[in-house]
Amino acid sequence: MKVLKTVSTISKSIFLVFLISLMALSAYSQKKAAYKGFPSLVWPKLYNITFVKAQDRLGEVDKPVFTDAVRALNGKQVTLPGYMVPFENGMKGNHFMLSSLPLNACFFCGVGGPETVVEVFSTKAVSYTEKPIEIQGKLMLNDKNPDQMIYILENAEVIGEAGL
Repeated sequence: MKVLKTVSTISKSIFLVFLISLMALSAYSQKKAAYKGFPSLVWPKLYNITFVKAQDRLGEVDKPVFTDAVRALNGKQVTLPGYMVPFENGMKGNHFMLSSLPLNACFFCGVGGPETVVEVFSTKAVSYTEKPIEIQGKLMLNDKNPDQMIYILENAEVIGEAGL
């Protein structure tokens, strides 16, 4: 009888170890979201901006005043999660906007300001998606050309879905 209890206890222990190993392996093999940096450490820096009134060829404009933290990112490679905003009903292109907010709450819908979007020039044509994406490129600051956004991402590449 004592031998049967010992065999039963060993069997339960082996089964328990097997079950735990199986669960650990299952958790390890699950697909991870592409974007590892959420919440983004770049967007909050870009949000921290002020504007001053200035004159240009078109008259009075709001000129951005970039913080030291933002100026330190100028010309640097950055990675941003966000939502695509296509230009001129384009479903595919290499020039589009990336918004930190979903389309129904973005700058163009009146909720966010110009600091919540980045004008993107990608190296390859990108198909429009409603899903959040992760994009990487060289961040350029624009305080001179009112025909472009204040943040521009050049030589950009879509890394994949952001999994936000």
